Amino acid sequence: MVTVDRLLTVQEVAELLGTTVRFPRRLIEERRITFVKVGRHVRIPESAVSSFIADHTVRPVIVRPAGLRRVA
Repeated sequence: MVTVDRLLTVQEVAELLGTTVRFPRRLIEERRITFVKVGRHVRIPESAVSSFIADHTVRPVIVRPAGLRRVA
């Protein structure tokens, strides 16, 4: 059984990402995000947007305070 994901327009994806429409269009053109062609319209599955965000999230680096370093 296939589960159908909600399909978002390019405008909706841009609003979710807080960008202009140009950015999701570039992701589509460069094949960096999954998309579906419905006739001449392009739709992006909501799960693809979530995956894109998760894959490009940068985790902070934990740096130890300078005073705790050992001197050789």
